[in-house]
Amino acid sequence: MKTSLSIIAAWLGMVSVLFAQSGELPLRPGDRITVSVGGIPDNEIAQIRGVYTVGEDGTIPLLYIGNVKASGFKPSSLQRVIEQKYIHEEIYTRPTVVVSIDGGESTATMRTVTVTGVNKPGAVPYRQGMTLSQAIMTAGGPTPYGSMKKVKLVRAGQAPTVHNLSNGTGNPGVDVVVQPDDQIIVPE
Repeated sequence: MKTSLSIIAAWLGMVSVLFAQSGELPLRPGDRITVSVGGIPDNEIAQIRGVYTVGEDGTIPLLYIGNVKASGFKPSSLQRVIEQKYIHEEIYTRPTVVVSIDGGESTATMRTVTVTGVNKPGAVPYRQGMTLSQAIMTAGGPTPYGSMKKVKLVRAGQAPTVHNLSNGTGNPGVDVVVQPDDQIIVPE
């Protein structure tokens, strides 16, 4: 019995790590990230560790290796890119890098979802795992004339989709998860 529970716990741990990594968002210009490094001389750790803003050119400046492309990479992928660049340039032999999105994002770089046909139309802050109905409720809910039967989701690069949320709130097949920069239209 203990062995079965151990196996289940290990499996759940792996699934949660994979889920967390798959939920990462690609970095873009203006994002603030924290870079930490280990496996290098102590006096150089402080020179590299810090908060960096992804530049308009999509890069961050790092000690000894210059500008590193960050835009388009998820934090977990950028970690490996930085490690490999330090190794390839023969600066460090076994660096360990950790990259995380800085929690102190300013409003200018915060990711949003735009919602119209609601009591407070405009941009609402994006949260990982946010659904259509959650975004609509964050924006004050539908107007008195708004219909939750034909909510339109407009996502860049894809054809708009229509969702009936009149009684599907919480149903993942109907109440889909939104992405940053999505547009949600609640029709009258």
